[in-house]
Amino acid sequence: MAVPLYQAKAEFFRTLGHPARIRVLELLQDGPLPVRELLAALDIEASSLSQQLAVLRRTNLVIATRDGNTVVYALSTPDVTDLLLAARRILGEMITGQRHLLRELALPVAASEATA
Repeated sequence: MAVPLYQAKAEFFRTLGHPARIRVLELLQDGPLPVRELLAALDIEASSLSQQLAVLRRTNLVIATRDGNTVVYALSTPDVTDLLLAARRILGEMITGQRHLLRELALPVAASEATA
C-alpha cells in the first residue's frame, strides 16, 4: 500500500527535527566536507554525528563519497539549501515580536549559526 503524500511529508520533516542534522545541512550548504571538519564544527560526540549522518543518508538528504580513507559528505540536491533558506524566512516572520532572535537572524549565516 502506498504511503499518502502528507505522511511522507511528515516523515521528511521529522528527519529535520534534530538540531545536529539541521546544523550538518547548514554546514554542507557551502560545499562538501569531510567528517573530521563536520565534527570540528559541531559540539557533539563522533558517535552521535555518525548516527545523525546515517539518518540524513537514509533519507537521501546527503550523499557520502570516499576520498582514500576520508568520507566526504555533500547535500544530495541544492533544493536542501532552498529549504533551509525558506525556514529562515518563515522564522523571521514568526518571531517579529522577539527582537533578540530577529537580531540573530540578521547576522550573516556563518556568524549567527555558530552562536546557536
